[in-house]
Amino acid sequence: MILSTTPTLEGKTIREYRGIVVGEAILGANVFKDLFAGIRDIIGGRSGAYEKELARAREIAFEELKERAQALGANAVVGIDMDYEVVGQNGSMLMVSISGTAVVI
Repeated sequence: MILSTTPTLEGKTIREYRGIVVGEAILGANVFKDLFAGIRDIIGGRSGAYEKELARAREIAFEELKERAQALGANAVVGIDMDYEVVGQNGSMLMVSISGTAVVI
């Protein structure tokens, strides 16, 4: 499965458009990770806990996107866009949404 943020793939011809596909992941942030992240933010350090959760959510969303594209018979997804949001009560959840166009090349 080829994944690209560009609308075309250099050297490849898109033979068929199969439709828009979306992958989403919403993960809860652990209370202790939140506390530690807040302390690290105050002293100017990076928040490893949030970075790991963000990477995990992105991986889940990409896997879901690929599965949905394959279910449509696609072998690539072009025009990929990623959105990140904090949702839930007091911003306690992390959401990653990835969308694109499933195509056959």
